Amino acid sequence: MRKQTIEYTSPLDALVAVTKRLSMYENQQKMDSEEFFHQYNQGKLSDDTLFIEWANDYRNYLGLRQELEQRLNYAA
Repeated sequence: MRKQTIEYTSPLDALVAVTKRLSMYENQQKMDSEEFFHQYNQGKLSDDTLFIEWANDYRNYLGLRQELEQRLNYAA
């Protein structure tokens, strides 16, 4: 599998893209991303490629959301 790098023009664009991917995982696996991440971190789920990608996307989502919240709080 070849890695692909995607660059976004803003954190908001990146957040929208990662949120769409999270929604896809949730629909496929019939599980909320937050619940998935909790179970994955507790070792209750396998290290299947899909789960690794989902966990990485969820970590990115959390980081982007935090960054945007900090920017909004700073601007206020």
